[in-house]
Amino acid sequence: MTQVPMAALLELAATHSGFDVDLAAPAGWMGFGSTHAPLRVWLHAGDAGLVVALSMRRVLGALDTEALGNSVTITLPAGAVGARVVDDRPALQRALRRAWQLSRTLPNELLHAFERRTRALPRSTEAERLVVQRVGQDLFRAGLLDYWEGRCAVTGLGVRELLRASHIKPWAECETDAERLDVFNGFLLEARIDAVFDQGFVTVADDGRMLVAAELGAEARELLGLDQERRVLWLDEQHRTYLAWHRARVFRGG
Repeated sequence: MTQVPMAALLELAATHSGFDVDLAAPAGWMGFGSTHAPLRVWLHAGDAGLVVALSMRRVLGALDTEALGNSVTITLPAGAVGARVVDDRPALQRALRRAWQLSRTLPNELLHAFERRTRALPRSTEAERLVVQRVGQDLFRAGLLDYWEGRCAVTGLGVRELLRASHIKPWAECETDAERLDVFNGFLLEARIDAVFDQGFVTVADDGRMLVAAELGAEARELLGLDQERRVLWLDEQHRTYLAWHRARVFRGG
């Protein structure tokens, strides 16, 4: 059986993950960009394993939060801010795909997209302002679908029609569009959990555990599946500022 060259395997992993633009790279590396995301990546196969170098520091930090790859010391291509090493091709594919998804929402990609799409829209009347708001809410939902990979942040449910883009600090309470469009100011939640979170019957602790207000009785907890411990699948440090606001201002158990 003919063995596929490593360079071809790396290129395949990149293109299947959304990186469809070839970039110049130093010897030993392969560089890729994307027509649909701002991230640039460089790949290297060496003795330590398969190395992924990235151009966006916050994406690198998010990969660390989700334990996708290990730190590695290596001379980086120009433009890379750090690198992580993975064990095998499936792990490489997972890390690349996740990096592509994250780069579409971090650090301020949703805000930039909102500004581009609404720059020419009028805001004189209430109806016009609602149109602008709808653009923002649609972008926010799309960003959360990317960030949470189309699954509820608590239960893992992957039926998009049953998922809601739930703000931690509500749209109307946000002081700036940057807050409103911050992917860390929200969770993708299945409809029932979205409802109890929005109404303050539950909140999320800094360690990811869901806290349930005492006034939500035992029968309701059982029916909602909240009679057992629930937790958010992962939390970034930037979620915690918004969660502190939710616990202080929305949660009924404070």
